[in-house]
Amino acid sequence: QVEVAESGGGSVQAGGSLRLSCLVSGKTWTVGGMAWYRRASGSERELVARITRGGVPREYADSVKGRFNSSRDNDKNRVDLQMDKLRHEDSAVYYCCAWASGLDDWGRGTQVSVSA
Repeated sequence: QVEVAESGGGSVQAGGSLRLSCLVSGKTWTVGGMAWYRRASGSERELVARITRGGVPREYADSVKGRFNSSRDNDKNRVDLQMDKLRHEDSAVYYCCAWASGLDDWGRGTQVSVSA
């Protein structure tokens, strides 16, 4: 079993930056790819960024390309999401997901609020 916990959310003005972190605990050696998702109020959950076990970013949502960057430190069991040039429409609850042993484990999410 793997536990996932996000941190780093908060409120920022448009154009600002935030850095989200996701810490994984438990059977960390079973974790493969990881990803960030978000869900804005009244919207469906969407994939924001995906990163491989080896730390290679594989996918970004079109809306965040060039502004967001994901990174991974397996020694620290941690994945970060650097978010720059934030927009009001980036406001959402951001979730970290870890794929381990054929299952996906989710954190509780962290709120990001961007004021226009």
